[in-house]
Amino acid sequence: MPTAATQWRAAWSLAPYVWRHKGRVLAALALLVLAKLANVSVPLALKEIVDRLQSPAAGFAAALGFIVLYGLLRFGNTAFTELRDGLFARVLQRAMRAVIYDVFCHLHRLSLRFHLERRTGGLSADIERGARSIRFLINFTLFNIAPTLLEILLVAGILFARYDPAFGVITLATLAVYVGFTVVVTNWRLAHRRAMNERDAAANARAVDALLNYETVKYFNNEDYEALRLKQALAAAEDAAVKSEVSLALLNVGQAAIIAVGVTAMMWLAALGVAEKRMTLGDLVLVNAYLIQLFIPLNFLGTVYREIRNALTDMEKLFGLLAQVPEIVDAPDARALVVSRGEVRFEDVSFAYDPRRPILRGVSFTIPPGRKVAVVGASGAGKSTLVRLLFRFYDVTGGRILIDGQDIRTVTQHSLRAAIGLVPQDTVLFNDTLYHNIAYGRPEASREEVVAAARAAHLEQFIARLPEGFDTRVGERGLKLSGGEKQRVAIARAILKNPPILVFDEATSSLDSATERAILEELRQIAQDRTTLVIAHRLSTVVDADEILVLEDGRIVERGTHAQLLALGGRYAQLWRLQQRAGPEVMPPAYAPVERADPPAGRDDLHRSADRVRT
Repeated sequence: MPTAATQWRAAWSLAPYVWRHKGRVLAALALLVLAKLANVSVPLALKEIVDRLQSPAAGFAAALGFIVLYGLLRFGNTAFTELRDGLFARVLQRAMRAVIYDVFCHLHRLSLRFHLERRTGGLSADIERGARSIRFLINFTLFNIAPTLLEILLVAGILFARYDPAFGVITLATLAVYVGFTVVVTNWRLAHRRAMNERDAAANARAVDALLNYETVKYFNNEDYEALRLKQALAAAEDAAVKSEVSLALLNVGQAAIIAVGVTAMMWLAALGVAEKRMTLGDLVLVNAYLIQLFIPLNFLGTVYREIRNALTDMEKLFGLLAQVPEIVDAPDARALVVSRGEVRFEDVSFAYDPRRPILRGVSFTIPPGRKVAVVGASGAGKSTLVRLLFRFYDVTGGRILIDGQDIRTVTQHSLRAAIGLVPQDTVLFNDTLYHNIAYGRPEASREEVVAAARAAHLEQFIARLPEGFDTRVGERGLKLSGGEKQRVAIARAILKNPPILVFDEATSSLDSATERAILEELRQIAQDRTTLVIAHRLSTVVDADEILVLEDGRIVERGTHAQLLALGGRYAQLWRLQQRAGPEVMPPAYAPVERADPPAGRDDLHRSADRVRT
């Protein structure tokens, strides 16, 4: 449970972002002091005007100078305040931008485990509310609370010096009671505010989740079901919001009562002083002006304090994201991965997402340079976990993974992932153009290289038929494209990236046979002369692999070529017969089992094209 101390620590975390522009900050604070000095001088000028107009000996001429001074002080207060706001605007915007940028970068440094356990809608709501809270906190802490407290101290000092000390005592006592009441009740309200935020975030996350899965909702005709779930979440958020508003009303009534008592006591003393001839009518006007200047901002101070505590609650989550420690970090002496041959080796690798449920148990295999190794097995056997470990989204809990003899935990994550290309099972695209999504494989590539990669992935004819060509937007998560078209975009990305190591993670599992046959041929061609790891469910897609590993319950139970494993008559042969019985597939000639020689020294035309892409 967050505490006031953790919330104020989160607020203090803003200081470095603001102090980067200390010149502007100091100038803004100087203008703030000038504005408050002008403001507290206005009632003094007003008193002199009233007293001189009441004096038969003085008259209008004596008051004229103070009238001009009154106008200048009023203008000075406004002018200094606006100059302060204009000067500080850039500080505020840059601080907000820097915090959001740092949070965004930090989120990308956090582990896959963190993102799998968070809901995107809730995370985006936390960031949005946190960003708004930064603006509010900086503005009102520096330019409302601090100036109001400064003004109260100045006024109390003037009242102590010029009048009965009771005026100053009442002012400070009212301030102390008001602040104490506001702090106590606002802290009590925080539980309601926090509950409201959590339920609001849950409702937002539920809505985003349903919209992201629009097609799934439609497939199962569950529009009413999702609407009911959102209605329930909104009802819970409504209950929390009502409790928060009721507690706010109680706070407002208490604050109004405290101010009313203080104002009445001050006016009673002033009126008594005038009646007893100890004070002039100008003094009464002065006291009244100070009451207006003090207690109206003081009432606003209560609102500001409440909103600051609310902002702290919101900002606490934002800075809580920055406080998250990445699970996977580079070693202090990490160096860049050097890939000379491209050999990948798993040595006695064990892994568990949860210690109570092991996923991999002592897995060992080697992918020689330029060769293809396939891993097959039932769902849940741990196949895709191998890919996540190779990319170092998680660290192994036992054993090690080597690339050209270098433990991947001793090299930088950036250089490791730069050396590996992935064609995933589910290609998720950005809601941007086709060009952007292909160029994502290497953003700094020239347009000619991007076009060459698209051509190598056999996307050229498809793009030529589109009215907007490469500038066609693909929709949320690429939903405007078919599965085969998205797979070809993924292949084009891999070609453009041109890594020495390729990973195909069930890259054709969701495709029809004809599309699968075409894409398999493309994958086979781009994999030539590269070290390749293939994760597959359909055995027909890996019959040409140099070695096939059968993974079961986190262990390799069989290994060999397609022909060897069929001859063995074990688990692989059983899976093969089951898949053939379920629906035999016609394999293209290129995928008939063949004996592979050493990797050829040259490349075919496609790979000469890929070479041009790389250069």
